[in-house]
Amino acid sequence: MKTLFSRFVKDESGATAIEYGLIAAGISVAIIAVVQGLGTKLNTTFSSVSSALK
Repeated sequence: MKTLFSRFVKDESGATAIEYGLIAAGISVAIIAVVQGLGTKLNTTFSSVSSALK
C-alpha cells in the first residue's frame, strides 16, 4: 500500500493533462472575447451601411 501511494505521488502525467486543459481553456476564452468584440464592430458597420442605403 505504501509503495502504491508513493508511486501515485510521483506520477505527474495527470498534472500535465490538467495543465494542457487550463491552457486550452485560456485560449478559448481569449478567442471568445476577440470574436465577441469583432462581432459588435461588424454589427455596427452593417447597421450603418444598411441605414445609408435606405
